[in-house]
This record gives sequence, C-alpha cells and structure tokens, in this order.
Amino acid sequence: MSEETTESGARSRPDTPEDARFSLRRGASRGFAGRLGGRISTLWRERKWLRRFGYLCLAGLVVLAGLWIAMTRDLPDAKSLLAYQPPLPTMVRDIHGEIAYSYARERRVQLRFQDIPPQVYNAFLSAEDRTFWTHGGVDLGGLAGAVIDYARKYGSGVRAKGGSTITQQVAKNLLIGDAYSVTRKLKEMVLARRIEGVLSKQQILELYLNQIPLGRRSFGVQAAARAYFDRDVDELTLSQAAFLAILPRAPEVYGRKKAEDRAIERRNWVLDQMVRNGWATRQAADEAKAEPLGLVTQRGPDYDPANGYFVEEVRRRLIERYGEKAEDGPNSVYAGGLWVRTSLDPELQHAVRDALRKGLIGYHGSRDWAGPIAHINDLDNWQTQLIVSNKTINYKDWRVGVILDAASGSGRIGFADGNIAALTAIPAKARVGDFVAAAPVSAGTYAVQIIPEVSGGMIMEQPWSGRIMAMQGGFDSGLGSFNRAIQAERQPGSTIKPFVYATGLDNGMTPATQVLDGTFCVYQGGRLGQKCFRNFANEGGAGSHTMRWGLEQSRNLMTVRIANDIGMGKVIKTFRTMGIGDYKPYLSFALGAGETTVARMANAYSALANDGVQYPASVIDYIQDRNGKVIWKADRSTCDGCNMPEWDGKPMPRIGHKGKQVMNADTAYQTVHMLEGVVIRGTAVRLRSLNLPLFGKTGTTNGPTDVWFMGGNQDYVGGVYVGYDSPRSLGGWAQGGRISAPIFKDVVEATRERWSQQPMIAPPGVRMVRIDRVTGKQVMGVEPTNDPKASVIWEAFKPDTEPRQYTAEDEFTKRRDALIAEIDNARKAREDAAAHAAQENSNNFVEEQGGIY
Repeated sequence: MSEETTESGARSRPDTPEDARFSLRRGASRGFAGRLGGRISTLWRERKWLRRFGYLCLAGLVVLAGLWIAMTRDLPDAKSLLAYQPPLPTMVRDIHGEIAYSYARERRVQLRFQDIPPQVYNAFLSAEDRTFWTHGGVDLGGLAGAVIDYARKYGSGVRAKGGSTITQQVAKNLLIGDAYSVTRKLKEMVLARRIEGVLSKQQILELYLNQIPLGRRSFGVQAAARAYFDRDVDELTLSQAAFLAILPRAPEVYGRKKAEDRAIERRNWVLDQMVRNGWATRQAADEAKAEPLGLVTQRGPDYDPANGYFVEEVRRRLIERYGEKAEDGPNSVYAGGLWVRTSLDPELQHAVRDALRKGLIGYHGSRDWAGPIAHINDLDNWQTQLIVSNKTINYKDWRVGVILDAASGSGRIGFADGNIAALTAIPAKARVGDFVAAAPVSAGTYAVQIIPEVSGGMIMEQPWSGRIMAMQGGFDSGLGSFNRAIQAERQPGSTIKPFVYATGLDNGMTPATQVLDGTFCVYQGGRLGQKCFRNFANEGGAGSHTMRWGLEQSRNLMTVRIANDIGMGKVIKTFRTMGIGDYKPYLSFALGAGETTVARMANAYSALANDGVQYPASVIDYIQDRNGKVIWKADRSTCDGCNMPEWDGKPMPRIGHKGKQVMNADTAYQTVHMLEGVVIRGTAVRLRSLNLPLFGKTGTTNGPTDVWFMGGNQDYVGGVYVGYDSPRSLGGWAQGGRISAPIFKDVVEATRERWSQQPMIAPPGVRMVRIDRVTGKQVMGVEPTNDPKASVIWEAFKPDTEPRQYTAEDEFTKRRDALIAEIDNARKAREDAAAHAAQENSNNFVEEQGGIY
C-alpha cells in the first residue's frame, strides 16, 4: 500500500524500502539547508561587516551590469559588415575600355580573398595574429601581455601595445575607431566576438587586407604593393610580402629611407615567424633576408598625362551629378567606386595635344620668357610647397622646379623629389622662388625652358553621336586645370558666318544667289552717327558675287548684308537653336562679336555635318555603380516593341535616336558643301594638300585677339582657337588660316588612316547642278573638273530652286554691273574714308564688329 494522505490528513508509510531511503535523504537535505540558512541569517543579523560586504557586492554587480549595458548598448551591429561598402575610387575607362584614370584621394583596390596570394596573408598573420585560424576573436595570451604592458606604461604618456587580433583590428578600423582607451578596447573585444559569429575567417581576413592603412596614402595590400613596389600583389616576392606585413605597426615610418635598417630588421623577424609557423621554408626565408627592400621612391604617373584635361572635365560632370565625398551619397566620386566609360580616344587625344602644343610653340617662336608658373616667398619649406602646388609638366624631359638662388643667369633649382641641381639660362626677369620649367643639358645641370604665353583649346567630336573624342585645354594640364576648350568664352569671329548663310538658305536664298559685296553702313543715332562695316584689312567691296564666293572668301560686307536682308532676329534664333549663344539682334554678332566656346561651336558644326541633326555633346557614355549596375547613360534611345514576346506581324521595330533636328537637312548639306569650297579655294586652302573631302571655316577676331578653325567631315568635327588668356593682339599677320588651320591639319595627318576618302553624302531631294562658279547660272554641256579654280562646279540646290541657264544677256549684265561697281567704288571712296575716320573715333565699335576674317 503506497503512502497516501487520508481525508483526516494522516499519512501512510512508504510501500517499498527505496521510497523510504528517498524520503530520508530529502529530509536530511532539508535539515542541512535549514541549518545553513539559519546560520547565515543569524550572522547577517549579528555581523555588521557581513551586511556591508553583501551590500557592496550587490552594488558592484549593479554597477557592472549598468556599465555593460552602457558600453554595449550603442555598439554597431556586426552584421553590418556583411553589407559593408568600403570607400573606393572611381575608375575611368576610355573608348576601348582601358583604364585611363582613377579619382582617389586614397589608394584603394578591392580584392577577393581568393585573389590574395597565401604568402601575403600568411606574412600578415605571422606579424599580427598567428593564432587567427583558431581563436574566437580574442587571443587571451596576447590580451594578457597587453594588460601588463598597459599597467607598466600607465601615466607615462606612451601608448601601450594593442594586443589586438586581426578580428579586433577589423572592429577598430571599420566600426568603432581608434581612440586610445580601456573602454574602446573592451568594446573592440565584444565586437570581435560578435564578428566571429557573423563572418567566416576568410571574410574577416579579406576585409582586413583590403582596408588596413599601410602608408603612402594606400589602404589594402594591392594598393600598397603598387605604392611601394609598383607591382600587383600577385607579383610580390616573399621578401616584399614580409615588408608589407610590417607596415600596420608604423605605416608612415618603415617606408622612409632613414628607417631602412629598422624596416629590414622587422621584415626579417616576420620571415622568421613565417618559418616558425610553417608558412615558409628556412631556405626561402634566408634568401628573402638577403634581398634589399627595393622600395620605389617615385612612381610614374598612374595615367597618361595626355588625358589630363579630358578626365578633369569628366570629374567635374560626375561631381555635379553625384557629389564629391561619401556623405554626398552612395555614388560619390571619391568613395562610390564608380566605373565610368568615356568617349576618350587615346590616339586622337595624343594627336590633338601634340598638334596644339606645336602650334603654340610655333607662334611663340623666339619671344621672351613670359614669367613664372608660380611663385613662393618662403624657401624654408620649398619642397613641400612645390609638392602641394601640384604643378607638373609632361613635355619632352622638362620638369617643374623652384629657383633657389640666381645670379648672372645661373643658380640652383630644386625639384619635388628633393633633388637640387645647377641651373643655367635663367631669364633676367626671373626671381628666387619662381616656379619654372627646366630641362637637363648635362649631368647635374638644367636650363630654364620657355613655356608659350599664348594658349588655346581644341576639341574633336563625333557628329553622329555627339561624343567628344579628344580635348586639349592648354599647353599642359599639369600647369593648370582651366580648360580653354570648354570653359573659355571667346569671340568666334568668322567661324560663325556659316550659320548666317544657313539662315539665308532657309529664307529663300541659294548658294548661287548674288549678293553685293559693297560698303554697308548703319545709322546708330545722333550720338554715334553712321557706322560702316569693312572687309578684312579694311578692304572695300568687290561687286556682286554668289553666296558661295562670299563664304569661301569670308566677306564681311556680304555677311552683314545677308543678315540685314533676312533680319538679325532670324540669325540670332539660328545661333540660339544651334547652341552657340543667345545674343542681341545686332549686326556685329553676325561677324562673331558674341562670346562662345570651342565646345559649343564644335557641337554646332557637328549638326551641320550630320544633316542638321544635333546630339548633346558628351564625354561620358555610361556609368556603372560598384556592383556593375548601369545607373546613367548618355544614349537613352528607346526601342518600342523590341521586347515583345512574339512578332506582331508589323515591320521590325527600330531603335530611335536621341538627336534633335535643329536645322533643315538640305540647308545643312548646302552649307557644308559651300564650306568644302573654303578648303578647296578659300581661306582654309592650306588643308587642300590633304586630298581629303573636308569642310571648314577660319576665323580671326578683331585685333586680332583670337584665331580659329572649325571643320572636319561626316565622321569627325574639330575646333581650335589660339589666343592670350587676357585678350590682346596676336600681331597683324595672325589669321585663322595661318595658325589654327595648320593645327587641325596636323591632327588629320597624325590620324590619316581614320579619315574617309568618301565624299559627303547629300540627303534625299538635294539636286546637284552644274553652275558657273562666278555668276551662279546653270551651265549645260560642260563637266566640272578637279581644278580648284574651275569655272564650272557642282552646286547643291533644294528642289525647284535651281538657277536658270547662263545666256549672252547674262554676260552683258555681268560686264555692265562690273563697270557700274567701279564707278560706284570711286564715288564712294571719299565717303568710305570719312566713315572710317568716324569709326576710329568709336573705340568700342571695332570690338563690337567681331570677326574680320
């Protein structure tokens, strides 16, 4: 019978001996606990020291709990490292996909763990954390040593050894910072444990080896390999890998020449540790120890300096779109890790740079030294100031340096690498502290070189896409970032005339229309009186001629007469539509008095070459984020129906284009056809020897202060101007055909195989008619020849605008008009002289007329 409780409350005895023993043990246990509890209770009541000790322990536990909560409450989530996005530079690629530049204030290259050679990460583990593969985030042995070292150095102001594992360093570098305190160390340990629970060992090591600062502005092993040895991480020797592994302790010390002995000693210690850990053989380590450090002291440029102006323009546009710093957004230029595909064509870029330099040097000739690149007053830290100025030059073997002393044409010059050399040919105007360009003339001796004071800008554009293929904004981008091809506002001179003529073609004129090349005066009110326009060199009129002749010979009087007849309002509208500029309706703007840029002019000429279809000028094709997703592209053409699941029976869908029809296609072709005559027998005749179907227009502004050339074919359009940054006269002989057209010619000759021999293609509807080149009348039975001065030529006409056939009556009229023109010129000679004198009294009118040639 088992023990049960009866209704009266009495209990029966256990049924078995086992139950009885269990009951005895339970009773004994309760008795002991009761006696112990009673004893403690008695002591607690009778002993004050015990109560105080207990309260103190409880308070300590509460404080520790509070400190733990306070310390860990705001700790970053270790899981955030799974989505960690390190700051990465923006990489710029050229038209072929090759890396052309990177925008980076720090050297960073992201590698996957499998891309890092074992000898590299084993070197770092030997130097920093040999138990990495076995500990759980904290190395207790290393921690104990760090605590002892901290106690010894406490209050001395000397920083104790960290004792941090690689996991702890990841926590410090990426999550909580590098503040020197016990609290930070405790947080670091907590986070290290958490990181080990979130990331694999390989992921932790990958983060570490990509983000650890290693000096010379490099972060991560790949960037450091480039910075110290100018090679990739998979090309490092064992000795070089061991050297990189010593850098985390003193990244800005071991790479210096004066610390070479310390660096070798530390490197050899790492090699011994690798042998001890089984990660290198003794023989390999000894061979590595015998090697010198072999650090590169000065690396070559990371990019082709010829691309300087182009990539700077790309940078400006990226910053405008995405911002500069990490706080500006996830795709910032210096932290977003963007991949940017540009339209930069290296071959064309080199040709453009070299041609513009040749033109600038050719114009400068034997002129005197124009002045220093820059100047400093304090020579105590001249090297630092020279480095910070970022003034460089990439031309032949020239270098930029600072004059340290000078006397009687000789002295000394200091360079950015700290070297000092003898200097000769110092200009009389040069002073100590001047930054100058110098070239070696013998061992240890340099001579001052003259950089042309005149400057300019040039662009090459693809008409059927708007892509800028090359640009040069001055002599050298290392001397200054101001891009004259994009940023310089200059008067275009006569290069604007084709758009005046195009407006005339849109308003009933044809290339064969006769226009009077005679004195043209306008009354400007009682104060200014009558002002008269003139041709180049104050040349008078030549009677009536065809529009073609007027454009080929760049006649000012014919241009302003056309603009006046059709209305300057219409001309200004054409300028605005083509993107050249927005000007007042004054006749002087028809001669190029308004300011514009080479880039805008090149884009307008590209529309002419592309049958009036204009594409926005672009230097960027598309942009990818760090993960490869395209986030922007220049060509946003759509194809409606291209993704339909199955054919709907209709014609094949076509991809639309993003170009805009800014000019009638026939008008554009007629204008280009006339501009071909400028090359064949006009002001750009210097290009005729190329024997290529080219069109172009020269321009020379008043003074002359700027000389221009614009032209190309249906594949490439180029534009160039030359002038002083502070406009002043280039000299009476300076003309666009003499200075700027040869620059364009040099570009074509350097890239000759790229220029098509095929003639320009006329749009449908344009009629090619044989005409007399002088009278503009249609000719029958005579075929045009290749003679530039042939009397019969092919001319382009819109439907139903062809001229009538030439007759004997036309010959009589021609001779009569010529006689009348001679009489008229003689009669007006005195009037012209008086008008010219009045014109001289108006100082601003000459400038307002703009282009002359």
